[in-house]
Amino acid sequence: MTTAQETRRPAPASPPRLAEFQHATTTPLALSGIVGALAFAVYSVFSWLQWQSFTIRSWDLGIFTQLAKDYANLRPPIVSLKGEGYNLLGDHFHPLLVLLAPFYRLFPNAYTLLVVQNMLLAVSVVVVCHFAIKRLGKITGVCLGVAYALSWGMQSAIDAQFHEIAFAVPLLAFSLVALLEERWRSAWIWASLLVFVKEDLGLTVFVIGLVMAWRARTAAGLWLSAWGVGWFILTTKVILPAMNPGDKWAYQSQLNIAGLLSDPASLFHPDKVTTVLLLIAITAGLCLFSPLTLIVLPTLAWRFLSELPVYWGQEWQYSAVLMPVVFCAAIDALSRRKVLNSTRLRLLMGTTMMLLAVVLSSQYALGKLADPAKHFPTHTVASSQSALAAVPDGVTVETDISLMSYLVDRTEVYWIGNQNPAPQYVLIDVSGRPGLSPTAAATEAEARFPGTRFVTVYADGRYQVAQRQ
Repeated sequence: MTTAQETRRPAPASPPRLAEFQHATTTPLALSGIVGALAFAVYSVFSWLQWQSFTIRSWDLGIFTQLAKDYANLRPPIVSLKGEGYNLLGDHFHPLLVLLAPFYRLFPNAYTLLVVQNMLLAVSVVVVCHFAIKRLGKITGVCLGVAYALSWGMQSAIDAQFHEIAFAVPLLAFSLVALLEERWRSAWIWASLLVFVKEDLGLTVFVIGLVMAWRARTAAGLWLSAWGVGWFILTTKVILPAMNPGDKWAYQSQLNIAGLLSDPASLFHPDKVTTVLLLIAITAGLCLFSPLTLIVLPTLAWRFLSELPVYWGQEWQYSAVLMPVVFCAAIDALSRRKVLNSTRLRLLMGTTMMLLAVVLSSQYALGKLADPAKHFPTHTVASSQSALAAVPDGVTVETDISLMSYLVDRTEVYWIGNQNPAPQYVLIDVSGRPGLSPTAAATEAEARFPGTRFVTVYADGRYQVAQRQ
């Protein structure tokens, strides 16, 4: 017979293991979120200093801003900076950049793209750091997360300003983490989206598929490889030539296989060797102990086959897609290799990687934050603002790269190096041409566009602005 006291007995408490499990699933996410937030803050400070000091690395920010502007207004990406009527989907295949549209619609400014890129890279920091904490413990995981956030490939991408690879970096992080956690469907889906970021990433997807097939022992990885190769062929042989004004894949000539065969020693150019060594160094050599590192080969291959030295080194955005690969490979090696299965050794390797990243930062973009006045001078700000003020909204402008990213939001901008229709305004940076006549911009514009007349509306020692009459 049950007594009243027995019926009022309190419910048993949750098992200790369940409470520990709940705590373990929230704490890694909170820690990785903090690392990601700090990374976003540092990246954004750098971008803001760049923007405020009118530091523009190339015309790419202007190009992608014109693309975002068109997508935000539900138009195809016809980018006048590349040429009159130029569809940017004929340059590189990046339809996933349509996701920029809502951000640009809300904040129609080129700087918005820098914020979006910083956010996407910071998301990848959270993903990699979270996985590292789960696999290797809090301290080691956070050290690896910080090392990844400060890795030279990420810094170079931020310094180079917005490029399409901003979307590839988090997709790679999500895919590789899912692969290592044996969540094959998620890994497949995340990796499959890479083909819509840039055409060469189809070959990266091909290798990811092979690694998945080897680890999963299923045909799903082979299907992923087929997906990657299929899209690479489709984009380079059909889509890009169809949309490109030259009826060809614009970058095919840069894959100089014949040049490599005639001069194999070119593969060991100091810039190429340094890039490879630095990829190994930032993981303290751990990436060499995981098959995931094979995923870097397609990107390194097209870069090293090119005759353009800009692809060989560590500058610009080209190495950002390699960072999730080598760091996930390092985490894989630390968590799977028995010889590395020691808490102390893992902590040592994690702190080593973090210290290496901090030390190398002095040689890359974030090292400039130590002396903002030197690297982000503001003595030309007033001149830049005055030149911009001389150009009204809604007009057509031909310009060099100096201020184009500050004009694209409110005018139709053409690059001065192309064959363009006669613009209403011309703006050029003359700071590198001392002694130039104050009317040089107008005179040169009249020479480029016979039958027109331009008058100078602004001129100082740095900029000249001329208006067509």
